[in-house]
Amino acid sequence: MSLSRKQFDILVAIVESASPLSQRELENVTGHSLGTINKVCKELTEMKLILNGQVTEKGMEALEPYRAKRAIFIAAGFGSRMVPITLNTPKPLVRVHGKRIIDTLLDAVIEAGIEEIYIVRGYLGEQFDQLLYKYPMVHFLDNPVYNEANNISSSMIARSLLSNAYVFEADLLLSNPKIITKYHYTSDFLAIPKDRTDDWCFEVKDGVIREEKVGGENCWQMVGISYWNAEDGQKLTSDIEKVFTGPGGRERYWEQVPLVYCKENYQVAVRACKEEDIVEIDTFRELKEIDKSYDV
Repeated sequence: MSLSRKQFDILVAIVESASPLSQRELENVTGHSLGTINKVCKELTEMKLILNGQVTEKGMEALEPYRAKRAIFIAAGFGSRMVPITLNTPKPLVRVHGKRIIDTLLDAVIEAGIEEIYIVRGYLGEQFDQLLYKYPMVHFLDNPVYNEANNISSSMIARSLLSNAYVFEADLLLSNPKIITKYHYTSDFLAIPKDRTDDWCFEVKDGVIREEKVGGENCWQMVGISYWNAEDGQKLTSDIEKVFTGPGGRERYWEQVPLVYCKENYQVAVRACKEEDIVEIDTFRELKEIDKSYDV
């Protein structure tokens, strides 16, 4: 059963609430008008997806195709700008205030009910085995060409796993785990609305990413966390291989496949987050600013 966007929003709002929501509260949570809430709740009741303000078993079944089922972490790179700390430790395993960077992401993934977790590793790959003590469900995928190609090489190894899947750059320090959500209506990329940025960013129209570029005004600064629905995940399996094996393919970033080189095949939504939700620590100097214990 396919749901309309409004039906989806209301079902998810009800499921995620700790207590029953009034229509006025649903209006506040979803952003839809009170009239729309009233109309759609009647539809959902007639469809037997909700009953007395609660989602039924049939309603949960209707949401199942929209549920995030797996997470892939791209964690193979060297992290050259974090030298000297990365000379002996892969960047995702660097500790900030005593906690490994990747743990902030893994904890949020598990909190969202995602149990199928893959980490694509390369540089000092055996060090990732330490994660198994805390996260025994993790599976490792080894990237033997991480030092000869860009991160598209890691997506090549995981390309058959991208349906109903999150893809994470594994070196992001997450402070708001709530941005990792269980249900997604469509494929999406997290981004921060910006008046101006010199970083990688998106041009967005009607909520859909139209262009990826470096630097811009009135744009959305890219965060390295995306979600891919079942249909788009299947397309990525072949599109990643096509770009990787094509001219100059090994030099590409993985997200350029759906956003640049094969963008006619995808409609990727932008999903807003805030500056304080997540931090990408690019350099050792930035690490020292965040965690003073490194400033010795």
